[in-house]
Amino acid sequence: MSQHPNARLTPRGRELLASRVAGGERVSAVARQMGVSRQTASKWLSRARRGEPLSDRPRRPRRLARSTPPEVEEAVCEARSSMLLPPLALAAVTGVPARTCARIVARRGLPRLADVDRVTGEARRRGAATPVRYERERPGELLHVDVKKVARIPDGGGWRARGASELDHGRGSGGRRVACLHVAVDDFSRVAYAELLPDERRGTCSAFMARCLAFFAGLGVAVERVMTDNGPGYRSRELNALLAAEGVRHIYTRPYSPWQNGKVERMNRTLAQEWQYGRAWDGEAERADALPAYLEHYNWSRPHSACGGLPPMSRIVGVNNLLAHNALFGATMSLTAFISRAQTRDLTLSAADVARAVLLSVFEITVLRFVLDVTRMRASLVRRGAPMHWETVTRKKL
Repeated sequence: MSQHPNARLTPRGRELLASRVAGGERVSAVARQMGVSRQTASKWLSRARRGEPLSDRPRRPRRLARSTPPEVEEAVCEARSSMLLPPLALAAVTGVPARTCARIVARRGLPRLADVDRVTGEARRRGAATPVRYERERPGELLHVDVKKVARIPDGGGWRARGASELDHGRGSGGRRVACLHVAVDDFSRVAYAELLPDERRGTCSAFMARCLAFFAGLGVAVERVMTDNGPGYRSRELNALLAAEGVRHIYTRPYSPWQNGKVERMNRTLAQEWQYGRAWDGEAERADALPAYLEHYNWSRPHSACGGLPPMSRIVGVNNLLAHNALFGATMSLTAFISRAQTRDLTLSAADVARAVLLSVFEITVLRFVLDVTRMRASLVRRGAPMHWETVTRKKL
């Protein structure tokens, strides 16, 4: 431990003090020679006689009155090792604050999630990281789009389900052995939209872009810019004509510079860790069917560090302000009906009467429309055949 600039005794000086007293000199005389008080000299002499080190003791108290109980630490470590969750997700599962979870993980020496394989739990090589970060000011201002090739899982499961000894490169899943994962991420809100398609041709990329713009338009988000790489599917006239018709500006990254589209590249890694290789799948169809459920979990339930621990949908104005939107709609309709009834009966309305009608409509209409919106969203997932909860998909074989 470093000494403060005005320290009279260093560990070497304390050893010298103890040796002089042991040689027969008086404690007061040695203290006067070393420039310290007799009490300080007696303190270090007592420690030396007890065999304690002559370095400064740690400032951490010997006993913490509010320390985390050992059983809670074990629960956090067990959840981290079994589910490989970040601190925010650990806090949601265990009920322990995220900062405490992070300190417990660091104190126990558990490896970083980026260095661990999601299925086997083995350490792997960590890629390079960049400290440069930016974020747009509103949803839809910039949309990051990318496509990633995903190896199909053979029928009966791949080597992660059957073991490395069962690895057979000649056993395919029927048809093409590689699928293309098309992903789009909003720069501000981190809301993601993805589809697993058979290829990355021009028509496929254009059709995906049209459905992606419709998805964000359904959330009340008007896309202004789209950033892609320089792939043939994104350079096509068909895609650029679609974007021009929608009033969307197309931005390209520099060649061989994937970090310029870093947010969607990070989403690709998240999909690989939590969906693609989040568990040992029995086949390609099972994994493909679980993609809509994972996206629903990611957008609506999964805590995101860039969003302050809230899900990405919390940054979408049309979704996060459902209560405010429904309140305004209900207040308008109720106020219109109230005024029409008053005019029919030839009544005089005061400002207090109007305010009272608005407040009542806020309470009644808000709850009703919010429940209807959530029910409609869940019903659409069920119609597509997606599981209701992503956790029920991932925890079956963990």
